[in-house]
Amino acid sequence: MAHKLLFTNANVILKNGILTRAQVECNNNKITSISQKPISTSNHKIIDLEGKYLAPGFIDLHIHGMRNFLIDNGPSDLAAICSILPEYGVTGFVPSVCPRPKGEDASFVKKLSKVKSRGTRIFAFHLEGPFLTLTGALPKEALGKADKDRVIKLINAAKPYKAIFSIAPDFENILELLPLMRKNETPIFITHNRATVAQSLAAIDEGARHATHFYDVFPPPPETEPGVRPCGTVEAVLADPRVSVDFILDGEHVDPVAVKMALACKSPDRVCLITDANIGAGLPPGRHKFLGGVDVVFSYEGGPARLAGKTDRPGVLAGSGLTLDKAVKNAMKMLDVNIYEAIRMVSANPARVLGIDKYYGEIKEGYYADLVVLDKYLSVCQTWINGNCAFKKEASK
Repeated sequence: MAHKLLFTNANVILKNGILTRAQVECNNNKITSISQKPISTSNHKIIDLEGKYLAPGFIDLHIHGMRNFLIDNGPSDLAAICSILPEYGVTGFVPSVCPRPKGEDASFVKKLSKVKSRGTRIFAFHLEGPFLTLTGALPKEALGKADKDRVIKLINAAKPYKAIFSIAPDFENILELLPLMRKNETPIFITHNRATVAQSLAAIDEGARHATHFYDVFPPPPETEPGVRPCGTVEAVLADPRVSVDFILDGEHVDPVAVKMALACKSPDRVCLITDANIGAGLPPGRHKFLGGVDVVFSYEGGPARLAGKTDRPGVLAGSGLTLDKAVKNAMKMLDVNIYEAIRMVSANPARVLGIDKYYGEIKEGYYADLVVLDKYLSVCQTWINGNCAFKKEASK
């Protein structure tokens, strides 16, 4: 990075508003000053944004693939995804790993943890299984058994990163595992379950404080009393102010009215957007190889991925073709929120989930210079990571 950076003529997106025609100064990879008053330009590299938006870098809490690459294919694919994500404004992410047979999962995670990103920051690894009760589109290995030794091995394999486990509150003996999973202030995600209210609250009390791809693979309990609506994990999560949630906002994974309900139930900093992107995201509609000979098909750009080919679950949702910049646009269109509220769902809010909100997720003095330049259509023009330009859109000819 240049010794000093100065972004001028920027509409700066803050957590709770926009600072118009402002300057943002960065020094030694961190933000040092934000002002609408002139800042001395001595020894600065000047980036004149000409009225474009300057936003905090986006953080994706849940992603499996991008374009022709899938994290479950191994380290080289993960490295490629790190290099691609800046094009979509993503400055930090949590790679998601599908479950593998016991004995293979820890060794695979260890290989991934050695990847050195040349683009988007890796903040942690998300292990979507094997402590779930419903597979959804995941392989059968998602349904394992309570095993403390396996948890410890996976935690050690992910180092120097944290291992974030997705769990089902109705998984047998799950409460015995949660104290291990939450060590070092590591978040625990809730997903793929059909838990009761009591089971959900017990897991929340033990540290499971975030629900990922909320509503998806969260079926309600069966009706036992005619006329009485059954309650389960969804209601327990919505009612508990300690729990944050995230959504795949492509218009099909969840009805936007359900996201609006979560926004009404939660404080403004408790709702996040994710992509849950699969291989093929960011490409034109088409068909791509997923896991175990199974294909995924996208019918339109940014739409959901659905299983096809050698599967007994044709058409089942299997992640999405979303990119996080598209999710921001969808939020403004589908949820009727303003730009800084939509940006908060992909920056400050996920940073809070990860416990890194003292240094990431906002344009604020002392925070890392992870920044995104957006035009009036919210298209990504530039992405800066740690004060270095990781992506710059070529000017139209």
